[in-house]
Amino acid sequence: MVGRIIDTVKEDHRTLEACYPRIVDESDRKEQIRFQNLFTWELARNLVGKEVVLYPALEKHLPDGAAMASQNRNANHTIKEDLKKFQSLDPSNSEYTPSIQSLMSHLRQRITDEETNQLPKLEKALTEKESTHLSRSFSWTKIFLPTRAHPDAPSKPPFETAVGLVTAPFDQLADLFRKWPQHA
Repeated sequence: MVGRIIDTVKEDHRTLEACYPRIVDESDRKEQIRFQNLFTWELARNLVGKEVVLYPALEKHLPDGAAMASQNRNANHTIKEDLKKFQSLDPSNSEYTPSIQSLMSHLRQRITDEETNQLPKLEKALTEKESTHLSRSFSWTKIFLPTRAHPDAPSKPPFETAVGLVTAPFDQLADLFRKWPQHA
């Protein structure tokens, strides 16, 4: 059952937050890598999904939506750069923990703003049917998106979509050879 867009985005956020302690507190290197891969996969798809589906909706439905979307895209670029660095680090690397801590610091700021400010505003501007449709689009779009960070890729449709469709198969093929959590 598909919910409203605010609930779908919050669900993504909770998944990311649940991975974090498994990455920093886990003593088993293999488990850290598994959750690092899951975190990277979830966050990369979430960021691009927002750029393709959510931010255009902000621009369309809110008077200050264009400014919000622009601010979000800029913040996403920083997060993508952080993620690109983190996604290739081994847990034995001295930069591993500081890298994920920096990434989560930036990400938590975005999560707080989206959940307390932007998404509630958007929900007020949408009908329940529009919100559910947006939620479904967001969920379906993530299936076709890159699963690794590509900060140099365009962040605005239609270029984001085109580059994502070209990049995603390569990321998804490499995902077949990555280690994943048994029970996430």
